[in-house]
Amino acid sequence: MTAPAEHPEGLDRSDPEAEINARAEAYRNWGRWGEDDVLGTLNFVDAAKRRQAAALVTDGTVVSLTQPFDMNGPQKGWRRRTNPVHTMLDTGTDAERGNQGFPHGIGGADDIVAMPLQCSTQWDGLGHIFDHGFAWNGRRAGDVVTSDGDLVTGIEHAAAAGVSRGVLLDLGRHLYPETGELPDGYAITAADLDACIAAQGATSAVGRGDMVVVRTGQLARAKRDGWGDYAGGPAPGLSLTTAGWIHRTEVAAIATDTWGFEVRPNEFDVAAFQPLHQVAIPNIGLTIGELWDLDALAESCLARGRYEFLLVASPLAITGAVGSPINPVAIF
Repeated sequence: MTAPAEHPEGLDRSDPEAEINARAEAYRNWGRWGEDDVLGTLNFVDAAKRRQAAALVTDGTVVSLTQPFDMNGPQKGWRRRTNPVHTMLDTGTDAERGNQGFPHGIGGADDIVAMPLQCSTQWDGLGHIFDHGFAWNGRRAGDVVTSDGDLVTGIEHAAAAGVSRGVLLDLGRHLYPETGELPDGYAITAADLDACIAAQGATSAVGRGDMVVVRTGQLARAKRDGWGDYAGGPAPGLSLTTAGWIHRTEVAAIATDTWGFEVRPNEFDVAAFQPLHQVAIPNIGLTIGELWDLDALAESCLARGRYEFLLVASPLAITGAVGSPINPVAIF
């Protein structure tokens, strides 16, 4: 059996289903960690990897990789994805007026947030995407996710799994050093990833259990020029042809500074939608991060001359959720 092409020029742009299926079959991890597995590639993060990651903390500097969670975010309502709505339930005004009903002058403030779980910096869980009606590990999608939530691979199972060695691959700076930003529609290839690693040096080496963060620079452009079509429009991102690279490197997770992780438009001349998601999540078992802010991290890595760090990016233990907001932090 011929291995799937690892460059976009090798794709049959008229047949996304065949190209997706070839990679799903070639790189499928079903059964690799047993029939009851709920973590997928997060299983690659073991105690030794966490010890390695912890040893990378030398000066204690912390860099947050989150976008804000507020009504000024990029979401435009596609499939009911809206920006967070923050509402105060109790305020300082209430306390001043003494109408909260508390004794001896104490007052307080309370608030509530209503939002889709994937409207800002987040993880895609294993129940988020299906392939021909099948979820991660070969389970029937309808048996996994119902109106009661993800009954099998809910994001709560990963609550303690989001700690590992993080590696930044600054593809924006590597490929477009003049601007540090990849153009919309740029398909990042496996060769691009390897070349970036080589250029950045030994601290960029990627292997089993690492969490890779890929900076395209699109968010920096959106912060400067306005959101535009950042949420769902054309974007740089990983090519479908990187599925083999993802599989053989045995990384635990990958996150990007874009809305959708993979290149948009999606490399085909006929209708296609997020084909790399279809391979990576239900077949490889990959946890995917989106809408991360990697600009400050890129500057920190460049200044230090090292691109590895302790990454703490645990999801909220929202029972049955297929994704989770996070505040990932890189610690140097």
